Amino acid sequence: MAIDTAELPEPEGPEDRPTPAGNPGWLSEEELASVRGRLPIMYVEAVPVRLDGLGQVTEVGLLLRSTAAGVMTRALVSGRVRYGETLREALFRHLENDLGPMAFPQMPAALVPVQVAEYFPMPGISPYVDERQHAVSLVYVVPVTGTCVPRQDALEVTWMSPEEALAPGTIEEFSGGRGALLRQALSTISC
Repeated sequence: MAIDTAELPEPEGPEDRPTPAGNPGWLSEEELASVRGRLPIMYVEAVPVRLDGLGQVTEVGLLLRSTAAGVMTRALVSGRVRYGETLREALFRHLENDLGPMAFPQMPAALVPVQVAEYFPMPGISPYVDERQHAVSLVYVVPVTGTCVPRQDALEVTWMSPEEALAPGTIEEFSGGRGALLRQALSTISC
């Protein structure tokens, strides 16, 4: 079955760089829904952190978002990897999209995820649930040195101590098991 692709949107920034000729890598909402129903989708997720001079985490940046139903939730920086895009490019694009162009993320020299999360549309298969799709997400902890001003659908970036970020009340504000994912990601860096 051939999937027609939608027209590319007008370029608005670095996240809209050209994709390989003959395959724009842009899917309409209907095409994306069809693909999501048939294939696992690759994502990257990031836990932004601030470090002290010794490389210890002093703050964890968590996004605050509102759902379509008006419920406030906490979130990590996350998004799909586009066709023809490297993991490094996707991670940087989503950090810039969610935290703003002045966030200055310090991309790791070796792009090894601290966690791999597999989301399923039905609960019980894994701790992670995404009702839209089966998704595989590579999770990174990324130091950020600049000023963060939320963009896209994030309402704010809240900087918390690791203890505050891992407090039960904060973990409960995440949906789809992402609170457990935050706990696991921060445990890999001794938080």
